[in-house]
Amino acid sequence: MTDTANLALPCIEGSQAQKHITHNDALRILDTLVQLAVIERDLTTPPSSPVEGQRWIVKSAGTGAWAGHDNAIAAWQDGGWQFSTPQTGWVAFVQNEGTLLVWNGTAWDDFFSTVTAIQNLALLGIGTTADSTNVLSAKLNNALFVSKTVAEGGDGTLRYKLSKESVAKTLSFLFQDNYSGRAEIGLTGDDDFHFKVSPDGSTWYEGLKIDSATGKLTFPVSGGPREVLAAARTYYVRTDGSDGNNGMANTSGGAFLTIQKAIDTAAALDLNGFDVTIAVADGTYTGNVAVYALWVGRGNVTLLGNATTPANCLLSTVGSAILVGVAGGVTPGSPARLAIGGFKITTSSNGSGIVANEGSQVTIIGAMEYGAMGTGTHLSASRRSGLVIGANYTISGNAANHLLASQNSSINANGRTVTLTGAPVFSTAYANVLRQSGIAIQGSTFSGSAGASSKRYALATMGLIDTSSGGSTYLPGDTAGTNDGTGVYN
Repeated sequence: MTDTANLALPCIEGSQAQKHITHNDALRILDTLVQLAVIERDLTTPPSSPVEGQRWIVKSAGTGAWAGHDNAIAAWQDGGWQFSTPQTGWVAFVQNEGTLLVWNGTAWDDFFSTVTAIQNLALLGIGTTADSTNVLSAKLNNALFVSKTVAEGGDGTLRYKLSKESVAKTLSFLFQDNYSGRAEIGLTGDDDFHFKVSPDGSTWYEGLKIDSATGKLTFPVSGGPREVLAAARTYYVRTDGSDGNNGMANTSGGAFLTIQKAIDTAAALDLNGFDVTIAVADGTYTGNVAVYALWVGRGNVTLLGNATTPANCLLSTVGSAILVGVAGGVTPGSPARLAIGGFKITTSSNGSGIVANEGSQVTIIGAMEYGAMGTGTHLSASRRSGLVIGANYTISGNAANHLLASQNSSINANGRTVTLTGAPVFSTAYANVLRQSGIAIQGSTFSGSAGASSKRYALATMGLIDTSSGGSTYLPGDTAGTNDGTGVYN
């Protein structure tokens, strides 16, 4: 009589008597091995009270009735032990462990350790249930990924590769608190690398962004870091420009629309010792201009209009046109700087033309025209500031004062040619100096005349006007200057 090759089932011979015995033995073996599930695999001694049909894997080294049957399947059948020697590929479910084992030819091994490929799974849940939204789901406390070493046939490195479909899609890591988003990093809606946080999963704040085209790091919420200049730069402003442009080209698609946008852009730079020029095209600009603090990086910023015909580049504002330094002492000791040339300035209400404030320094480097200022002042320096007039200019409109220096400030207007057109009226004084301030106005030439009832100067609280002995009628006006007795007029 022979046995089958794989399960060693006894075969019935052609002339065999009592064939039912052989047949029943084969059925018992099938009953043992088909859908194989064993009680456990950690016994070396047979259990004392086995139940019919129960099965075990004999642990090395077996004793008693199990001696010599290490790793075999031991089944309790008809009051005795039936042993089946495992063949490569046999699979057994171990009930007390809830795991699958496979015979690898020499030992019972974890089934999944022998699996080398699982392809095209639709869902995979580890410790939880995957679903159509989260097709790979894991509920665990720790996860470990380790590189395959060179000795194991790898290269010792570990790289995660994540890919999205296109630029506009999102590829990110989303960090949640009880399934509500609190932080996100990745390519969110473009190819720049974003770092975002949220207090509630709805409102998001972007703290960091790395530009994919330049590698530049920016802080969208707080601003910065500053771009460091490596060469002098020019920004352009035009009436057909846009503040959405970068200001780097003298075209409608490149230039800024407002001067303030150009000033703010320069203020965000580290000048690194280089200068910035803001070139303003001809036209009318109604936006006020404010420079609030010292430029970073030792460079200078120059605001240039039309130096040949300033009237073609008009600043017409409500309130002061150009304010350098914070008004009202909000930030004392913030000395801003600005060089200006090539503009006509008019203001309404009590606005002034150019104001240097809070320790700031303003230099007029090109031709200017000062139009009507209402009750304002053409040129003013206050609160420890200085104003230097370094180019000839025109006065064509009324103002309370042409020059006003106060609160320990100074104005230098030496050696200038000043053209007065249309007989502008100065309702307070052409030059007004007070509170330990001074105006130097030596060697200047005045063409034209001021309107009726224009006082030449006013001095108070230790003010100084230095004309280098120009005389009491040196300054424009038809009314004698006044001095409260503490000032000096020379």
